[in-house]
Amino acid sequence: MKELAGRLTALDPDAGAAVRVIAYFDRLAESRAGVEALVRGAAVLAGVPARLVDADRRVRVRVDADGTRRDTDLPPDPAWPCAPLAPGGAAALWLERTQEVPSVVDAVILERAAGAVRLVLDRTRGRAPLDDPALVETVLDATAPVAARLHAARGLGLDLGGPARAVAALDGRPLIVAGAHPVTGHGTTDRLGVGPAVPVLDLPRSWAAARTALRFTANGTAQDPGQSVVYADELGGIALLAGLVEPGAEPPPDVQAVEAATAAAPWMLATLHAVAATASLRAAAAEVNVHHSTLQDRLTQAEHLLGWPVRTPQGKFRLQLALVMRHLERP
Repeated sequence: MKELAGRLTALDPDAGAAVRVIAYFDRLAESRAGVEALVRGAAVLAGVPARLVDADRRVRVRVDADGTRRDTDLPPDPAWPCAPLAPGGAAALWLERTQEVPSVVDAVILERAAGAVRLVLDRTRGRAPLDDPALVETVLDATAPVAARLHAARGLGLDLGGPARAVAALDGRPLIVAGAHPVTGHGTTDRLGVGPAVPVLDLPRSWAAARTALRFTANGTAQDPGQSVVYADELGGIALLAGLVEPGAEPPPDVQAVEAATAAAPWMLATLHAVAATASLRAAAAEVNVHHSTLQDRLTQAEHLLGWPVRTPQGKFRLQLALVMRHLERP
């Protein structure tokens, strides 16, 4: 093959390069290389980033031309050359190159890499429905037998040797996301609580943590400021508050004070959140888009209504706890 590539290169450089590409991916396939290695090969050979997107099997891999993996949730550019993994399917391998006439070498890279990726995914992920509610519920059920949870995990196409996260959405529907990457782009505008990345058999623990994290989320609006996506493993000791504040019960006194202050001025809640969430009053003023002196006037009124200062370290901490408990006490 090497001799043939050399002869072809002398006659037609593109033909010689195409033969070398074929030989390269044949070697990777024979060595049973994984998906990331195949995408990396496509990127390095093409000299541009390569991206694999298979939404049905929840596989997203992007590798730069230097071989470094840098995933992204941004959609591929329709102008980029691509090779579908199956006829009529949404899954495809892309080369992030925009040109009017695709090169022969790019076409060969895509065809060979996509074929090898298809075989690996069929072997390791299968073609089962990845969001089957019954299978997801079984995997997340700590009382289900281990054999049943493993069988369900295989049915979902999860890698039993790799990590996965449980995700709790506001509508109550559980999600399982393979890998340890950040959770984004799951087609929902609801709040999300994200559990830690754990081995598949530990997903019930991740699910419990995700449900706790969901209680700390907010809509991200002026009426409900805060994060709409909260990761359980970033809460630390704050997660203990979830066990102390019962949803639907009478709000703690400091939460009642925040609600009373909020009723007095439409800007109050967003201003208090900005003060609690930023490192300085100037940063808080920028957050709510007001002048520093205007913020000072607002805080004077807020402190009067709350009954404690919010510009001291202790008062700011008290405000932070009050805002957190305000999320937790909601049904």
